[in-house]
Amino acid sequence: MRLLETVAAHQHGTTAKHLARTTGLALPTAYHLLRTLVHEGYLRRDKGLFFLGDAAERLGSDTAAQKRRSTLVDALAHWRDAIGVPVYYAVYREGEIEVMCVSDTPGNPAVEEWADFRETGHAHAIGQCLLSQLDEEARRDHLDRYPVQAITPYTVPDNNALLRRLERTRRMAPVIERQEYALGTACAAIPITVGTTAATMAISLPHDQADRLLPAARRLQDEVGRRLASIALSISI
Repeated sequence: MRLLETVAAHQHGTTAKHLARTTGLALPTAYHLLRTLVHEGYLRRDKGLFFLGDAAERLGSDTAAQKRRSTLVDALAHWRDAIGVPVYYAVYREGEIEVMCVSDTPGNPAVEEWADFRETGHAHAIGQCLLSQLDEEARRDHLDRYPVQAITPYTVPDNNALLRRLERTRRMAPVIERQEYALGTACAAIPITVGTTAATMAISLPHDQADRLLPAARRLQDEVGRRLASIALSISI
């Protein structure tokens, strides 16, 4: 690792002798490690100088992705604690609903995924919010693959009823569902604009606290709006 860090500090390359001296390694040990790093693709050698290789650069990009995810996790935890509700982040990617991150506590647990979120987008606020951001063709394509099915007695009855509901959804308004996915639970989701990707942040509450749902959703929307610029890259993970 010290060798990699030292090479990274020399944009125009550096020699094995300089690397050995800088890292405090014996020259034979440095040569042995450098050959291994070149063989594995972490370094490349050109005219006696060592440079970072493709594998090291991929490692750096993976680290950057982890840092972006950590930023998102921290933001969700902050909103979870500030509002006192579980917070979810999800995207619609390549025709699928993907819940990317959930932040909850033992006192405010997230909704248990007892039916696959990807297949039941019609029944939960996350899915309805994501589908509302798609055009009609994309919505119908999704419902062709995952048609409406009864999850609870409160689930929307059929594809056409869902499509009519999505058409009535106002842009940037929170999407609310009560007991459509899980009995005893109410959920709200707010749309997030991340380039061309449909995304959402959502919250859930016990149904007997449903009167808190809309105020909490609007507070989350305000909080996200204030921090969107700083977390925009993070929520594109």
